[in-house]
Amino acid sequence: MVSAHAAQVLVASNRGPVSYTQRDDGTLDSKRGGGGLVSGLSAVDDKLWVCAALSDGDREAVRRGVSEPGVRMLDIDAGVHADAYNGIANSVLWFVHHMIYQTPLEPVFDAEFRRQWASYEAYNRAFAQALAEEAGEGAAVLVQDYHLSLVPGILRELRPDLRIGHFSHTPWAPVDYFRLLPDDIGEQLLKGILGADRAAFLTRRWADAFIGCCTEILGGTGHTRIGVHGLGADADFLRRRSREADVDERMEILREQVGADRRTIVRVDRTELSKNIVRGLHAYRALLEEHPEWRERVVHIAFAYPSRQDLSVYRDYTAEVQRVADGINAEYGTEGWTPVLLHVDDDFARSLAAYRLADVALVNPIRDGMNLVAKEVPVVSDHGCALVLSREAGAYEELGEDALVVNPYDVSATATALHEALTMDSDERGARSKRLAMAATALPPQQWFLDQLDALRGQGLPSGSPG
Repeated sequence: MVSAHAAQVLVASNRGPVSYTQRDDGTLDSKRGGGGLVSGLSAVDDKLWVCAALSDGDREAVRRGVSEPGVRMLDIDAGVHADAYNGIANSVLWFVHHMIYQTPLEPVFDAEFRRQWASYEAYNRAFAQALAEEAGEGAAVLVQDYHLSLVPGILRELRPDLRIGHFSHTPWAPVDYFRLLPDDIGEQLLKGILGADRAAFLTRRWADAFIGCCTEILGGTGHTRIGVHGLGADADFLRRRSREADVDERMEILREQVGADRRTIVRVDRTELSKNIVRGLHAYRALLEEHPEWRERVVHIAFAYPSRQDLSVYRDYTAEVQRVADGINAEYGTEGWTPVLLHVDDDFARSLAAYRLADVALVNPIRDGMNLVAKEVPVVSDHGCALVLSREAGAYEELGEDALVVNPYDVSATATALHEALTMDSDERGARSKRLAMAATALPPQQWFLDQLDALRGQGLPSGSPG
């Protein structure tokens, strides 16, 4: 049954633009989220965002009928959500697309995996049914990311009149690695996305990998068109926000902690396994060992914000980041110099302060769909920064020409690149930084979203329509 207030533009994602917490007195507080998708959707007025209730506060809001205009939050069974989100999306699909399994021991696709996969199917089905109910005739539906890979195919069966797009914010695994998945599961994932009229990716590399999987496993991509939209940094927002008072306050604290006349190497990441924070710290240790002239002259500002701490492997990784940082400080630190300033509590204003202070930005992921930090630091840096960038980050396609590019596994080469970045002539660093900032902001979030919407609306009849 279609809603009486049918929407013409719908977006589906696991996490929505608002979250709720319940106070001790029972009242609910709401908090608006951020990020590229939230910013991008601000370009469209008449839209509906379908998302999942992620917390007890969210589920209580749904039960009470509390919501924001333009948002439908789904109260999916907490156990089903945990299986789908942690069991499949974050512990299987994320690992496949980022190619980070330790294959002698994992993955193991057994009866427990099949049980969790059934929850992933149920989770995707709940989204598809909600979208089918809310979408007006011929509406455009943009489904986001690996959490909802099955939605396009299910929705196509329910509403063949709709224009359906799917966007992958992660890398896509090459076919040999993708085939770690059970054959039927791999086919189901590909067919799910191919239920869309258009499947889009952050870079041509990830799009080609998807096409390669479809060609090898299914014989092609059928009627689904493939697009590439490289999400850029929101320059206006970043430059405005980075000049606010709370950022200035944190800059003063960081300057005092760094010390006078010292250079800074800055990284800002979540403690996701793909971000390669530990090897980055090892590279910094190698820099101090191989170039003792940098001792007491440089500080590594490392913000590693906890991510997915309900999974033990992520808790262990966060602990290893702390252990390695503490080891460097114990080995090289002096009374007046702390080599690594590590913070593991999330603070956006402090991140922007670090961006502004950065002489060098270190972005060395094992594999990353894009990595907006690589794009944000050159935009915000006060005096221009050198960028040490992994060739496995999606941002490499746009920024590689003016970055110092590294193999993320090569700690020695990364240390060499850090030394080169620190010794780079200030004029060259400034010129590179300006070019990096221009490339980084070529497709800001609002235009990124509108380009996808226009491409989806402008490509003719939906693939499920007759004629």
